[in-house]
Amino acid sequence: MSKSKYALLALTTALLGTSAMAESPWQIRGRVLGVFPSESADLSVGGAPLGGDADIDAGYVPELDITYFFSDNIAAELILGVTPHDVTATNVAAVGGANVDLGDVTLLPPTLTLQYHFNNETNITPYAGVGLNYTLFFNENAGPVADDIDYDPSFGLALQAGLDYDLDGEPGGWLFNVDVKKIWINTDVTVDFTTALGATVDADVDINPLVVGVGFGYRY
Repeated sequence: MSKSKYALLALTTALLGTSAMAESPWQIRGRVLGVFPSESADLSVGGAPLGGDADIDAGYVPELDITYFFSDNIAAELILGVTPHDVTATNVAAVGGANVDLGDVTLLPPTLTLQYHFNNETNITPYAGVGLNYTLFFNENAGPVADDIDYDPSFGLALQAGLDYDLDGEPGGWLFNVDVKKIWINTDVTVDFTTALGATVDADVDINPLVVGVGFGYRY
């Protein structure tokens, strides 16, 4: 092999880590998530600003995630789960600054991240990741005041940090996991208030949740 090919091999190994892993590349986890929105909204009627904001409650749900290791250090993770939330329009000027119950909605937010795992000589492996989120909204319930409500899908950035704790000290096997993600979710919401107000309200809503997960995993 030429010197240039040796140099390329060394560079690839340095960037990706050792490719000859002792463990299977597949890892699966089950976690319990706390989903804590950091919400805000701009409300308007016919393009004219309308005073008010949005409040979205926190959710606690089970979640499944699957990780594939390309090397000892580089992995990709896909999380799968749904999160139901109650939604309230707050300080709405059209109804004298009162709050309006907008029912509830369920989010399906599959998120794919590319991770770097900081392997060391201990049972604790920290990691950091960056990726993309695509959120779909379904089971929309408009609540007792609105006639109908519609949420547009969202596409945004996701950042991640976490750690795995090896429970048996052997390649593969069981692990304990703590994980934190910040996900940017923005949706355009259309609320039909024809019966109550004779108008349709448009809302540009940022949800942007902090997602905290704790659970167990198994690497095959």
